[in-house]
Amino acid sequence: MRNRSRKGATPKLTQEQRDQLPALLKRGAQAYGFVGDVWTQARIASLIKREFGVSYHVDHIGRLLRSIGWSVQKPTLRATERNDAAIERWRSEKWPALKKKPNTRAVPSSG
Repeated sequence: MRNRSRKGATPKLTQEQRDQLPALLKRGAQAYGFVGDVWTQARIASLIKREFGVSYHVDHIGRLLRSIGWSVQKPTLRATERNDAAIERWRSEKWPALKKKPNTRAVPSSG
């Protein structure tokens, strides 16, 4: 169901469309072709445009979510793909070697 707006009027979601939005979001971002299952405001704006033909500025998405009883969440600081063992190996083996390299400049660049 797409909104048909008069020229110059700002289209917005109908109450019926707002009621449908939580079910769409619960399907997850990957269900709509996004990489990873995190919903960002930009992704939600894209979903709304794709599903309902209504454009919202990204900054308005937080207000829209609150109006339907959802809240904007901050993502966790660590990626789920993070490999702690590989990071520790790099810190203990590679980083010390990089830190110990001698200065390759024989003469300072400024005169």
